[in-house]
This record gives sequence, C-alpha cells and structure tokens, in this order.
Amino acid sequence: MTLKIMMNDDQIFQDLKTNFGPEITSGDIRGYCASKNISYPTVTRRLEQFKVGHGKWNLEVTSEVVDQIEQAYVSPSAVPAIEQNLIPGKDANFVSFGNFSDIKKIISSRLFYPVFITGLSGNGKTFAVEQACAQLKRELIRVNITVETDEDDLIGGFRLVDGDTVWHNGPVIEALQRGAVLLLDEIDLASNKILCLQPILEGNGVFLKKTGQFVKPAPGFTILATANTKGKGSDDGRFIGTNVLNEAFLERFCVTFEQKYPAVATEIRILTKMAVSLGIEDSNDFCKMLADWADVIRKTFYDGGIEEIISTRRLVHIVRAYSIFKNKSKAIRYCINRFDDDTKTSFLELYDKVDASFVSDESAEQNETVDDSSDTVDSSVSF
Repeated sequence: MTLKIMMNDDQIFQDLKTNFGPEITSGDIRGYCASKNISYPTVTRRLEQFKVGHGKWNLEVTSEVVDQIEQAYVSPSAVPAIEQNLIPGKDANFVSFGNFSDIKKIISSRLFYPVFITGLSGNGKTFAVEQACAQLKRELIRVNITVETDEDDLIGGFRLVDGDTVWHNGPVIEALQRGAVLLLDEIDLASNKILCLQPILEGNGVFLKKTGQFVKPAPGFTILATANTKGKGSDDGRFIGTNVLNEAFLERFCVTFEQKYPAVATEIRILTKMAVSLGIEDSNDFCKMLADWADVIRKTFYDGGIEEIISTRRLVHIVRAYSIFKNKSKAIRYCINRFDDDTKTSFLELYDKVDASFVSDESAEQNETVDDSSDTVDSSVSF
C-alpha cells in the first residue's frame, strides 16, 4: 500500500530539480515517487504544466510557453519573420582567386555540403564566402566563434521580453529555417561547447530540447567554416587561443579547402582596384612594389628566415593609409608598427630592395618633421 505523504508543489519541484535537473522523464518521476512513497499519478498531475512531450517534463518551461512556441512554428504570423535582407552586398573591389569558384559552385548547388576553409590570417577566406553569396544572391548568416560561444548563442534560448518569457532563435536556427548559408568564422577558437552543432552538421535538423520542437532545414541550408588551423591547435604559437577540435566534429565537414595568399599578379589587381576606388593616381608602380615585397617576405617566412608575414589584408591597410597620408614611408611604417622592432627593421630593409625611392621618402618625412619643429619654435618666439 502506497503512503500518501503531504508535500507541496514547491517541495516536489525542488527535489526533482536537485536530483535530476530541470529535464526529467517518467522514469525519474517513478524513482522519486518510490523513494518518497508518493503516488506517481499525483506527482504527474502537479507537473502537468511542465510537460513538453510524452514521458518528458521540463521544470523551467511551462506548457503555456510551449503552446506559444508551437503556434509560432505553425503560424508564421504568430511571430513576425525577420524581414531584413541578409544577402551580402557586392564589393566592386573583389578579385576572385584560389578556391573561390569551387566555393561558389557548392553554394550554388543548394545542397547541404559542409565546407571547412583553412589558411593563414588575412588571405580572404571570409571575404570569399561573403562575395560568393553576394553574386548568387544567397542569404548569409555569419557567426564569429569565440571560446565563450555556447549552445545558447548558437541555437537560441528564452529571453525575458516585457515581463514574458519568449523563445528567440539563435543564428543557427534562423539559418536552418531560412535556407540560408551559415558561416562559422574562426571556428578553431571554439571550445567543446561547439559540439551542440554535431547533429546539424549531419543535415538532419535539430531537436530543441527546451521547447520540444524539431526544426528541419529548409532547402538551400548549408554550413561553411573558416579557421587559421585545421582544428589541431597551433604548435608554433602564432594563433593563440585556437583549440584542438573534436575529431568526430571535424569529420562531418565534407571537404577542406586550403586557402593560400594570392599570386603576385592577382594581388596587384586587388591593390590596384582598391587604390583606384580611393582616388589614388598613378598607383600601379606602388601596388606592384607592395605585392613583390609581400611575396619576398612570404617566401622568406616559408623558408624559416623570418617569423612574421605580410597578409593581403595588411597590404590593403597600407594602400588605405597611403590615400590618407600621401606618403609611402608613413603608410608602410604605420601599418607594420604592430610587429616587434627586429621584424619591422627586416621588413623595411626588404621593401628598400624593391623600391629605390623609399629612402628618399623617409628622408623627406624626417625633413618635414624638422621643419614642423622649427615652425613651432618660431611661433613661440613671436608670441
């Protein structure tokens, strides 16, 4: 005979959460009832508002909230759809190279085909994906991954809105439902919390355990990820913070593209188009010398003769700086100040070998500084 022990709802909820967590099953409840000599039907009746499925309860989600979410999925009018245009804009300065055509073919196919793109920093990995989507008029949702990125950031969660608990889709669910391209940027910075994406990387959708809903991917949904490493960490310490990713997680990516820096001729085109867009006149020689300089540095880097490298992104920074200061020496030196003194000296010496006019530019800048100083002294005297 089962004894009926008087316990209030708060006691039951607290005991169940303490022993089994917020998500419980009928087996958990039966075990609890047996230990407390309480009637199983009595407890399940008290938990009715928390039932999210057959034999499943979530003590943090009421049935009213579940009904609202179900209605939102059934009726698009229940929750207004995001109306903003998620198609990236075309960049007039974009120059395709490397694996761009293959990336574009994969996105164009509208098949679910996860792609991993790896390569050194500043070589256009993310830009290529954005511009492929722009050319194909495909919606793109980009997520910048960090070590703190977790399931709530990616999948979504409940938020308090005007005193009500409302479910908000994360970027992954939004991409699933829209049939958009999901870009996981810098994925090798992630912790093991990223493993919540494993079922999604299989292309079968995802079960939202907090709502009891299963979300299927709309046609066209696919995933691309970029990284500086191949998910094995950074042995040389160049990419601090990158982690070793789970092998099963990496295995779910169908192909891996190794993105290289563009060839010299291609890089000249990139820099020249940027210079023209910035209104820089007679920039062809300067852009060619920058590309040749970067090529020498990269070859020296790959041979182990230097520990740093000049990326395509940094060359673009230099061109932008030149459009501001109208001085090659300033543009180059300001943009390589991020490196240590020895590296800066080596880079400047290498540039001097490809541009004979660089020394005179530097001398002119020094003379300009002296003149400015003299002007300051004279003006103070006149005062």
